[in-house]
Amino acid sequence: MTRPIVSLRDVRKRFGDHEVLRGVDLDVDDGSITVVIGPSGCGKSVLVKHVIGLLRPDAGTIQIDGEDIVAMGESRLTEVRKKFGMLFQQSALFDSMSVLENVIFPLVEHRRLPFRKMREMALSRLEQLGLTHVERKFPAELSGGMRKRVGLARATILDPKIVIYDEPMTGLDPIMCENVEDMILTAQRELRVTSLVVSHDMASTFRMADRIAMLFDGRIRVQGTSDQVQASPDEMVRKFIYLSGTGPLETEATA
Repeated sequence: MTRPIVSLRDVRKRFGDHEVLRGVDLDVDDGSITVVIGPSGCGKSVLVKHVIGLLRPDAGTIQIDGEDIVAMGESRLTEVRKKFGMLFQQSALFDSMSVLENVIFPLVEHRRLPFRKMREMALSRLEQLGLTHVERKFPAELSGGMRKRVGLARATILDPKIVIYDEPMTGLDPIMCENVEDMILTAQRELRVTSLVVSHDMASTFRMADRIAMLFDGRIRVQGTSDQVQASPDEMVRKFIYLSGTGPLETEATA
């Protein structure tokens, strides 16, 4: 049985009078693609910040690869954060750097390697993600999908175990969404990473997720496979899926 590489139990977080997380339980299986869905403002970003140790919970446990990071000192927490790669909505590439320079940048910051070795590593990662002959181009010369792939190459060049995708489908047309889905699936297959995706796009979520967790009102409302989530009797879950245009709405009043 696959063990969770990320495991949260009864995680709670309050900001002033506002309790954002009200006892979150979440498992992310090693090697899986887990997508966290939920309406805007439900706490998905706060949840992710807890997973990578940027926020500390008021209560609960957060285990990353078998270690509880809640009471961990900053020095050890810095080491644990190296298990993560992060791909942001806009890829967050440096416009003044070429593709090659962007991908090499984390190696320059964290590894002491000859430039020739770093170049070989960067070119190899670009090729794994379907990007060839673009190393001399600048971000402005690339399509949105290619920029995201370059961002992923940079996010994974240090070989993290877990990659977090922050709303990767936002603002993309359906064809571009499929390209990003393919990118996430390629990363899972070729780089053997665990993917934690935060998304509003239900169609993409159902196509690529191994497991889905819906965050609502500070708790995980449902967690399971695509089929299990779509079959959930929870009225709020069914309403969210219906409003996304990916499933029928059946409530007690209409069933």
